[in-house]
Amino acid sequence: MEGGNSPGLQLQQLPLATAAVSVQPHTDSFSYKENLIGALLAIFGHLVSSIALNLQKYSHIRLAGSKDPRAYFRTKTWWSGLLLLVLGELGVFSSYAFAPLSLIVPLSAVSVVASAIIGIIFIKEKWKPKEFLRRYVLSFVGCGLAVVGTYLLVTFGPNSHEKMTAENITRHLVSWPFLLYMLVEIIAFCLLLYFYKERNANYIVIILLLVALLGSMTVVTVKAVAGMILVSIQGTLQLDSPIFYIMLVCMIATAIYQATFLAQASQLYDSAQISSIGYILSTTAAISAGATFYLDFMGEDVLHICMFALGCLIAFLGVFLITRNRKKPVPFEPYISMDAMPGMQNMHDKGIAVQPDLKASFSYGALENNDSMPEIYTPATLPIVQEQHGSKGVSAPPYRVLEHSKKE
Repeated sequence: MEGGNSPGLQLQQLPLATAAVSVQPHTDSFSYKENLIGALLAIFGHLVSSIALNLQKYSHIRLAGSKDPRAYFRTKTWWSGLLLLVLGELGVFSSYAFAPLSLIVPLSAVSVVASAIIGIIFIKEKWKPKEFLRRYVLSFVGCGLAVVGTYLLVTFGPNSHEKMTAENITRHLVSWPFLLYMLVEIIAFCLLLYFYKERNANYIVIILLLVALLGSMTVVTVKAVAGMILVSIQGTLQLDSPIFYIMLVCMIATAIYQATFLAQASQLYDSAQISSIGYILSTTAAISAGATFYLDFMGEDVLHICMFALGCLIAFLGVFLITRNRKKPVPFEPYISMDAMPGMQNMHDKGIAVQPDLKASFSYGALENNDSMPEIYTPATLPIVQEQHGSKGVSAPPYRVLEHSKKE
């Protein structure tokens, strides 16, 4: 009796054991290759995008400093930057199809490091070696920390891989952890939007939190769209499923609103602050969304999770140090320039200033006290002398302008 039941028990336990082995994240060696492919694609995409943006910036600066009447979109440099930008974004988009979301998102620190290195290489100011090191020591330290953090992220990143089929995405979309996460995120987004719109709370943290919450949904949908395209290319068509187009519409909508809030933040605050704070908030929100929706850290041990968190913190610190060293733009108020006429001297030329710089103000017509100004800056008055009319009936001008005797 017992011998007859033992084969049946073994047959019933065999599928369970097989299923238990299949959920282990580290049993398949190919998953490491997928992580590596996704990480390399993300690093390549961010690096190329950073070079592209600097090329376009260089094109604008070159046209502004020359007498070239062409528009920026008629230059080869600008178009080269645009093509490289498209190539870089395609690389980042493709990386989401191979590696987990929580691994790809923090790698955007590569673009900050690349921009800092490009800015140091193409700097136009001349510095002595000691002054150069003292001025850019924070940038060098920040770049080193960002590289170390990136290495830890790639080494100890989550190793969960799942085919992005319509069935799997739908199952994640209606799971209770993600529904709870979405409820909390919607409530937080509405509260932040209320304070931003109704209470005029234009704080940089509030604006960038709105961007981060929208960005977390953007990257979730990007991974779904990219993964379904990859599965379709591999032979299983997923583009005919309604969930694909739902994710595509959500991706486009959240990306547009995210760009809108970023544009509003760039009008109020410095780009260095936006880069550092935005990177920290957006990365944290995106990792939280990936861990909730795609269960990126399911089955990971405590050591890998702690080392991954340490890599994120080191990358955050590196980005903060890099952006902290950037020059803050001097506020410039528009004024009527005295060099509008050819040959006219302006206040930036050497010698006597036509329009003096009072208290570091560039404003034209500012209410300044000119009592302490030297005589040379005091505007010369033109005395008016009345003349008697002639007796011969010839009409004479009622006044005559005399030349002033002040030396200029």
